[in-house]
Amino acid sequence: MNSICFYFQVHQPFRMNKYTVFDIGQHKEYFDEQKNKEIVKKVAEKCYLPANKIILDLIKQTKGTFRIAFSISGVCLEQFELYCPQVIESFKELAKTGCVEFLNETYYHSLASLYSKEEFLDQIQIHKEKIKKIFGKEPKVFRNTELIYNNTIAKQIDSLNFLGILAEGADHVLEGKSPNFIYKPASAKKVKLLLKNYKLSDDIAFRFSNKDWTEYPLTPEKFISWIQACEGTTINLFMDYETFGEHQWNDTGIFTFLKEMSLAAIKAGIIFKTPTELSEEKQEKPLVDLDIPHTISWADMERDTSAWMGNKMQKAALETIYDLEKEVKEKGDAVLLSEWRKLQTSDHFYYMCTKYFSDGDVHKYFNPYDSPYDSFLAFMNIINDFKIKLETTKKNNVQTVFQKIKTTIS
Repeated sequence: MNSICFYFQVHQPFRMNKYTVFDIGQHKEYFDEQKNKEIVKKVAEKCYLPANKIILDLIKQTKGTFRIAFSISGVCLEQFELYCPQVIESFKELAKTGCVEFLNETYYHSLASLYSKEEFLDQIQIHKEKIKKIFGKEPKVFRNTELIYNNTIAKQIDSLNFLGILAEGADHVLEGKSPNFIYKPASAKKVKLLLKNYKLSDDIAFRFSNKDWTEYPLTPEKFISWIQACEGTTINLFMDYETFGEHQWNDTGIFTFLKEMSLAAIKAGIIFKTPTELSEEKQEKPLVDLDIPHTISWADMERDTSAWMGNKMQKAALETIYDLEKEVKEKGDAVLLSEWRKLQTSDHFYYMCTKYFSDGDVHKYFNPYDSPYDSFLAFMNIINDFKIKLETTKKNNVQTVFQKIKTTIS
């Protein structure tokens, strides 16, 4: 009998202000506090709070049989703490049940894994400490930003002694294999590879309320029959948590589906497992190695990195931000370091995407800009202002040193 592994991504970026060229040197706030507050509070009311309540009820009703995993970005946790502390409390209630796992990721939901090994490892550690501080649990499984994955990343995560790593079950890397088995990264020694079943995941996340879909309406019974017909041992359903109540509104019946489908699965004898539980299982047969030298993700039709690195604007912006790493870290200024890291969040580069075809609506989700070009200009204006701040800090530091020398001599 197949098991189900439910994992939800919980993320909201610190959205930037619409910086103009006239703001450069004025050191205005980089992030739109009012907009961030409005969005987080809105999504909390529509998704996080009601969905967390349903999951807590499911755990209690099934006496712990229902199990689930979350990956909450550090920047999202910060916004919960600032604007919606009740959301943090609701996740803490889930943590107390022992049936909810919290995964590790890059604290700033960044693309550091592709640009800076040092920064990548730093953000993993910062996020691990944040999760342990809030929920009292140390993550054992890693999920990279937007499921970005390749052999090199798997090897790095293996060296950090994680039990498992999540990735997209993209057809072009599976080459006819099923995503419903546990694999071993070709570059790793111990870490297990858990792949998303994108078809079944997307049936819920994207097609649930589409009345033109040939399988509409999606009922719990229909969905469970699909799971039972699957080849493999585990059906990994990975999706944005905002699927429930935000992407798919309450009036579509999405919350009812979540509850009734989960109960129907348990009634049918399907077991819910967390990523750690799957990673710790003893396998009857040796795991199949999966060689993925080229970078994949769960974004868009291509399942690659083109959503963030697909055009010259995106590449220029990314190179510019990571070129500042050495200088920022040498300054030792906590505020500058935090600003620099928040500017790494992948959403800023996602808004610069020009692939407005089949994936256009996805890229418009909470996008504050009228066009990708407006996003790029605002980002580069902020970067130019940030460079001035870096230089000013450098001069101030030099003046402070000279002042200390002068004071010592006199």
